Amino acid sequence: MNARLNATLDMPLVIPLDVKLMNMAATVMALGCALLVIAALVWWLLRLPLFALAGITVTGEVEHNNVVTLRANITPKLNGNFFTVDLAQARKVFESVPWVRQAVVQREFPNRLRVHLVEHQPAAFWGHEGEGRMLNQQGEVFEANLGDLEDEDLPTLHGPDNQSAQVLVMYRELASVFQELGLPMQGLELTARGSWRAHLGKRAVVEMGRGTPEELKARLQPFVQTLPSVASRNGRKVAALESADLRHENGYALRMRGITTVDPQQVKK
Repeated sequence: MNARLNATLDMPLVIPLDVKLMNMAATVMALGCALLVIAALVWWLLRLPLFALAGITVTGEVEHNNVVTLRANITPKLNGNFFTVDLAQARKVFESVPWVRQAVVQREFPNRLRVHLVEHQPAAFWGHEGEGRMLNQQGEVFEANLGDLEDEDLPTLHGPDNQSAQVLVMYRELASVFQELGLPMQGLELTARGSWRAHLGKRAVVEMGRGTPEELKARLQPFVQTLPSVASRNGRKVAALESADLRHENGYALRMRGITTVDPQQVKK
């Protein structure tokens, strides 16, 4: 009798499947409720007035933007508080401000944003007069109030927007070549056909044709070296240049003020 009882007591207790399922369901529900409570608590904490954006610290380059005005114009466009504000969207808002090339936006606990600005450094006017567009030192096109520009003695460059960097590089390569003539290069144009046209002081125009910077400089060298002597032989100075066309294979065509190839007597007849 005792041996049979001990054997019965040593047998493992078998829990029915439905009880196991009920226990699992109860555990899952308890965890779900706990997570909901935690989420609600976090939601409540994130929306405390303590974390509402109270200000923006602006650092970096603000030469063309007043910090107070910048804050006043930007703050209404920012949505959310310290935790929920979209930093990528905030960066785009700052970069939409005139003169701002790049903005880095960071959170500053508990309720501020810190923004570091990099401004466009103008290198040239771009396009037609009055468009208000410029190129920065990287050759990128940007729009700004030209009244804020301190240095108005910038060249004017033209060309397709997607080739603006190439135009700026070409200008920098050729400006020193024309400077040898004492004719400052005031503008450069890349035409729709891919040809280069330089605008010099006194409204002179030089057609240079197509090519790389090296090819154009090689084409310019004979012109630069011979123009002073050609002008002198005709009793003129280099500044009398009106136009030149370097697209000829073995020379260049030239027009200078006060010099004509037409006989005045033939004109009278």
